Amino acid sequence: MQNSEIVLIGGSGKTGGRIADRLAKRGLGFRVASRSSARPFDWEKRADWAATLTGAKRAYVSFQPDLAVSWAADAIGALARTAIDCGLTHIVLLSGRGEEGAQHAEEALKASGIGYTILRASWFCQNFSEGAFAEQVAAGKLALPTGVVKEPFIHTDDIADAAVAALTDASHVDKTYELTGPRALTFCEAVAEIAEACGRDIAYQQISMAEFKEGLAAAGLPKGMIDLLEELFTQVLDGRNSGVANGVAEILGRPAKDFGDYAREAAANGTWQVG
Repeated sequence: MQNSEIVLIGGSGKTGGRIADRLAKRGLGFRVASRSSARPFDWEKRADWAATLTGAKRAYVSFQPDLAVSWAADAIGALARTAIDCGLTHIVLLSGRGEEGAQHAEEALKASGIGYTILRASWFCQNFSEGAFAEQVAAGKLALPTGVVKEPFIHTDDIADAAVAALTDASHVDKTYELTGPRALTFCEAVAEIAEACGRDIAYQQISMAEFKEGLAAAGLPKGMIDLLEELFTQVLDGRNSGVANGVAEILGRPAKDFGDYAREAAANGTWQVG
């Protein structure tokens, strides 16, 4: 596996882990690149990137903390150039839908000259069950600084399936796909569907950005992460991403998974059980 053709940068996250499972089931050689992997990968240690990439031909890249940060585009461009030097021919980039910083990163990737596939996505269904919102939802109340703006939440299984398709089918090289769920919901509507699936009361409360930031600070989040979340809840959730896109069907030939199906499946698995 040391010379596996596919390397997953960010391969232990919500999307990377699912991609790894799919590649393993297909018997395809891959390796995960993270700070704790056999060949460590750290976005802030560029001198080590070549050792991580050597031997691979294709890479899936999920940038941390988010492509919205100011240095992301430079890092993506530098990674792509290093990848070319190491013999890679194709990078599949998980990008941010509607994020200006993500667009700069996409441009840097294209400018490198490497073959690319860009998968644009925004808010995941799994944010409610595996991410920052899960604990509040399980406790019966989710409070966030967003109200009537709708979001077509994307299932991470769809992202993983799209990434595997891009990594294994050359017809997706030099293409960009907008990945969304099949319908847009407000966060309040999403929580209501989770509550119905669980058969219990779960409330949604819209709070001010000041209240949200105060809560994050009290929880011990660093200022940089708080500033990033503020940007995501203002720039990305201003309605620009409310429209449903057809990217899942374009790359996979099937409809995107619905939020209601996600909620029922997660509830059946005991995701939001109390106690």
